[in-house]
Amino acid sequence: MKVLVLNSGSSSLKYQLIDTKTGESIAQGYYERIGHRQSFLTHKVNGEKYKIEHYVQNHDLAIRVMIEELTKKDYKVIDSLDEIDAIGLRIVHGGEKVSEPVLIDTEVEKIIKDCIPLAPLHNPAALLGIEACKKEMPGKPMVAVFDTAFHQTIPEHRYIYPIPYKYYEKYGIRKYGFHGTSHMYVSRRVAELIGKPVEDLKIVNCHLGQGASICAIQGGKSVETSMGLTPLGGIAMGSRSGDLDPSVVTYLMEKEKISPEKMNEILNKESGLYGVSQISPDARDIENAAFNEGDHNARLALDNYHYLVVAYIARCVAAMNGIDVLTFTAGTGEKGWETREEICKQLKFLGVEIDTEGNKFKGQEKKISTKNSKVEVYVVPTNEELMIAKETEEIVSKLNK
Repeated sequence: MKVLVLNSGSSSLKYQLIDTKTGESIAQGYYERIGHRQSFLTHKVNGEKYKIEHYVQNHDLAIRVMIEELTKKDYKVIDSLDEIDAIGLRIVHGGEKVSEPVLIDTEVEKIIKDCIPLAPLHNPAALLGIEACKKEMPGKPMVAVFDTAFHQTIPEHRYIYPIPYKYYEKYGIRKYGFHGTSHMYVSRRVAELIGKPVEDLKIVNCHLGQGASICAIQGGKSVETSMGLTPLGGIAMGSRSGDLDPSVVTYLMEKEKISPEKMNEILNKESGLYGVSQISPDARDIENAAFNEGDHNARLALDNYHYLVVAYIARCVAAMNGIDVLTFTAGTGEKGWETREEICKQLKFLGVEIDTEGNKFKGQEKKISTKNSKVEVYVVPTNEELMIAKETEEIVSKLNK
């Protein structure tokens, strides 16, 4: 089955055309700055990258250009849209109403819309993508794969917040968790690498990128995760604060006369590694300043970040009463060998031991723990698009029976 996987941002569109039989990415692309005069598409096919500078006002037009590129005879990707069997869409927030991938209909669209207050940047963009697909590719079955769905197995006593219960009843304020598709993919893949059923393993997966979250996966199910009501919670990230003493927020708002909107901007865009280092939200820039230039704040930001990751790993181990496998994925997790080494050094109390020389690589799928390590440690590049394609195939295949 050929599945078109879409990830819509407010001004962007990522896509991959995947053959689920082989797992091959036939073509992929990233449309940036939709609605701006400088909008452009980077299209990758047959190992080649093409930059198409094409102004588009909206997602409808962006998808139209994407279709033109996918069906362009020069690339030999597909001859027509008839070859695309289904569309899988990444949706960030589904609240408590969705616990698995679902075929998109009016009811599902309403759920996505109702969850906009919980994901104001992501869910509106997803709805734009859905509407564009209906207009440009009418009749194609569409499947929504929610970031939050994988975490619906977290026990109630772990997802509830210790605030008046009426706010949970009234507004659904609780821990939801994100990066679910990535956590699911990595847990299943590492189980394959080890040669054991995922149901028999206790896995802690570290999805470390600009956005970052830690997840405890026991028996193939999420039982604890770091992100909360929104993707702002948990460990510190590139520019996001992660968890704080709540009084920090109210104290700053009072002292600096900050509005809720500005406070939200500070916590999401001016905090985390960027906030402490005062250099960049990109871990590579901070590592360069810390290790090559001796910058104090850069080193402080990294030390704080590593500690918070280690602390949450320990929390996840406690949630499962043990650990068999530790995995690293996403941008920093896959490429930041220094970060992996620093984190693993602080996990010796769990019996973690890695091959420090063998760990010095980027972007490979590889075991990095030693024979003496009590915990197996792997780097597993994530493939959320393949996971979405597989989930979409499973749903659509049932329609044809």
